[in-house]
Amino acid sequence: MLSSFRPRPEVTVLDWGDEGVAVAVVVADSVDEGTLQALRGLHRRNCRALLVVRSIDDMALAAAVEAGLAGLLRRADATPERLVQAVCSVARGDGTVPPDLLGRLLAQVGRVQRQLLSPRGYTLTGLSEREIEILRLIADGLDTAEIATTLSYSERTVKNVLHDVTSRLQLRNRSHAVAYALKQGMI
Repeated sequence: MLSSFRPRPEVTVLDWGDEGVAVAVVVADSVDEGTLQALRGLHRRNCRALLVVRSIDDMALAAAVEAGLAGLLRRADATPERLVQAVCSVARGDGTVPPDLLGRLLAQVGRVQRQLLSPRGYTLTGLSEREIEILRLIADGLDTAEIATTLSYSERTVKNVLHDVTSRLQLRNRSHAVAYALKQGMI
């Protein structure tokens, strides 16, 4: 597979230890614990991972996504042209997943939202609608008393919600919480 990249000017092949590795291509027969550990390690290093795999099922796909997968190709589809396209897509932050797997992944995400998160009052962001609304109002410049009045909560409730968010997400203060929510596209 490495030879697929050599003649391509849009891709620079680096050794693993080199600085500036943006995308790592992980080649495996299946998604096993070793593959998942490799994906987690890349994710910790802020390196996007493109997985080229012989076969993958729904559970393995979900596990790979949880481990930090940024893109996926089946080996049968990994022509030199498609491989370069996938690496470039992952490098841009777009990612790539075969259409049939994308449909199944979206169905899994929907099930998680309906069966696990919604009954507990959470969204896929990990925050409840109430938490998001309070962060939105802080971003608009309202203080605790104004938020309490606007939402018909007590000031204590607003403070408790903020404390829960900052503790759960390991954020320092309300400003940090708002910055986090903005960066994550929650507000």
